[in-house]
Amino acid sequence: MSARRPPLPADIWVLVSAAFIVAIGYGIIAPILPQFAASFDLGVTAASIVVSSFAFFRLVFAPAGGRLIDTLGERRVYVAGLLIVAASTYAVAAAQTYWQLLLFRGLGGIGSTMFTVSAMALIIRLTPSDSRGRASSAYASSFLFGNILGPVVGGLLAGLGMRIPFVIYATGLLLAAAVVWFRLERQPQLDSGGPDADAEAGETAAPEAGEPAAASATGSEALPRMRFRDAWRDSAYRASLGSAVAVGWAAMGARIALYPLFVVAVLGADERVSGIALTVFALGMAVSVTVVGRLTDTWGRRPFVLVGLFVLGTATVAVGYSGSVWVFFGLTLLAGLGGGLVNPAVQASVGDVIGRERSGGTVLSRFQMAMDVGAIAGPVVSGALVDAFGYDWAFLVTGLVVIVAWLLWLRGRETLPARQG
Repeated sequence: MSARRPPLPADIWVLVSAAFIVAIGYGIIAPILPQFAASFDLGVTAASIVVSSFAFFRLVFAPAGGRLIDTLGERRVYVAGLLIVAASTYAVAAAQTYWQLLLFRGLGGIGSTMFTVSAMALIIRLTPSDSRGRASSAYASSFLFGNILGPVVGGLLAGLGMRIPFVIYATGLLLAAAVVWFRLERQPQLDSGGPDADAEAGETAAPEAGEPAAASATGSEALPRMRFRDAWRDSAYRASLGSAVAVGWAAMGARIALYPLFVVAVLGADERVSGIALTVFALGMAVSVTVVGRLTDTWGRRPFVLVGLFVLGTATVAVGYSGSVWVFFGLTLLAGLGGGLVNPAVQASVGDVIGRERSGGTVLSRFQMAMDVGAIAGPVVSGALVDAFGYDWAFLVTGLVVIVAWLLWLRGRETLPARQG
């Protein structure tokens, strides 16, 4: 029997708390944003562009965000990202024209990619390899539960109009920024990139990941920077990029675009049932995410990624052929369970590749970009397939994208040091 693992560092719980505040706020505004955009009377397409502008700015700014982390440190970039999203959200609440709304919401995507990538970098820096899965799981769970509770809170605020929820969300972001800034302020290495005394000797990644000595430094006190081409040599990182595209496509993009419409158009259910479909998927993810973290720190990352991708891919294909609401809900729950198995394991694997002794802002930003590409392409391609061939083809192609990522992981290495030969 292995020794009991120590609890997660207190600073991880600070990040988890901040993530919950961000997620519940996003859950509050997510159902309102399309309605607010539509209130300017420019049509459904114009309203959809407002939603997509956020993801587009995230994708475009991701490389610069990674460089900022390597230069300024994770904590500064994390807090700056939260402040940018808060300012843009206050501006959205005050928008008087459609074009103001489009610009302000899009600019929020810049801050979003800053704090998202910084959070991943902080989790890597603050946790040893045998706790990285638990930390990623706790962080992902806070986002999921916040997204589940957010719409409930938003419903209670419905009588306040469409602008007040944005003000509430922005104020919550300011609170999260203050908590992170003051709680992590006594950790100078998070800004200067000073070496971590607890860095594992064996965590410099496998030889194919590149040697730390080959990476350039960001300053006299900075950690050596891991270059993208160094990470690309690692089969686990290449497979992680593929799974990021797949999860972004299936679990973030196509899920929102296809599941609610499929319930109404194919299964003939009430529109109120369509919203339940998204909740069922999120609950499936929440269940598996809360369980997989500790297990992936013991059994390895690769088994959970492989099982999760296979379940997500096959269940997604099967959803397109479901003939009743209850069969649909069962398959949706199964797909959510698969997606929840993948996320913490993949993020922990990327963290293993980088290690605590290197700055990986650029490497992490490319990983985030891969997920954003999937989240943007998924709805577009799925919508085109529905119009041309029907829902069964849209779900089939979405599932096959996930299966391709599964095939990539068959050649990806196990990164958990304790499970390496």
